[in-house]
Amino acid sequence: MPAYWIARAKINDPVEYKKYTDLVPAIIAKHGGKVLARGGEFEIMEGPEYFERFVVIEFPSLEAGTACFKSDEYNEAAAFRRANGAGEVQTVVVKSGDATK
Repeated sequence: MPAYWIARAKINDPVEYKKYTDLVPAIIAKHGGKVLARGGEFEIMEGPEYFERFVVIEFPSLEAGTACFKSDEYNEAAAFRRANGAGEVQTVVVKSGDATK
């Protein structure tokens, strides 16, 4: 069952943040991920307007999505972003389906 990596980001330094985002697509592909939305136009319907970039990536499973996030390659890229303050990111991986039934 697919799972979705959903990230919200606030970009503090666009030049340094781009260095991070240039690394990520190959890491995602290596783990079977498919970008559904990355950046682009958006409209906040409810909640704080703190985040300014949104990403949705589909993975074949929850395990694949979490493995990507926990991978050495992704952690190296994320460590770069965190160390230089390029951006703040909140990421969740959620399994598809309706668990409220």
